[in-house]
Amino acid sequence: MKTFQATKGSKHLILVAVLFCCTLISSTVRAQGTAVKNVVIVHGALADGSGWQGVFKALTSQGYNVTVVQNPCTSLQADVDAANFAIDKMDGPVVLVGHSWGGTVITQAGVNPKVAALVYVNAFQPDVNENTVKWAGSLPPKPENGLLPPDAKGNVYYDKAKFHAGFCADVSKELADFMFASQGFIPGAAFGTPVTEAAWKTKPTFGISSADDKSINPDITMNMYKRSNTIITRMKGSHVVFITHPAEVSAVIVAAAKKGSGQ
Repeated sequence: MKTFQATKGSKHLILVAVLFCCTLISSTVRAQGTAVKNVVIVHGALADGSGWQGVFKALTSQGYNVTVVQNPCTSLQADVDAANFAIDKMDGPVVLVGHSWGGTVITQAGVNPKVAALVYVNAFQPDVNENTVKWAGSLPPKPENGLLPPDAKGNVYYDKAKFHAGFCADVSKELADFMFASQGFIPGAAFGTPVTEAAWKTKPTFGISSADDKSINPDITMNMYKRSNTIITRMKGSHVVFITHPAEVSAVIVAAAKKGSGQ
């Protein structure tokens, strides 16, 4: 029987190979162990970031660094730029969260290399060359939906008579009145702007769909989420489920952070 005797040169090559493998394994472990502790939230149209206070408190109490973007809602690009500004200021990987129209925004902005995972909350999730209008009109709206067609200046906002029932039925009338009084508007053209990239194709993606959402037919969000193999959570609640169920919404964001950390 022949036995192998390593020469000095072969020993050197073996040592180099072993060191390379150890370095590769160590790098992989470090990458998988990088905890995602940053969260950037992009609110939807006709609202601002203040409704996310409950989620902010739930996440920061668990050690997360949270930024709520006050996106201008003047165009898709302007909102993407605002999201990227917040992402770029973070000191590490980010979970990017979008509500309603904010889902279209994070679909585009989520290709930022710092984004480790995505969370859609009753949100639009278009593919490349698709826009928000395509999906908003893919099924009949709920009768409570009060989104008005563009006015003479091309801007879109919500009908006061339908705001409480259609937008936020599970909050108090007092809060609904304030939310209506502070609602913004958005150019209808923004809803018609297609995305050019779709981050959900390459990054871990989670989605929340509320059974009682009257502003976006929940069958629409489910159709988008199923197409993209999103990890879906069904909840009771209105379009603004993040206000009425902050703990449950926060739990989904934490799950996304863990997935983005390789856990």
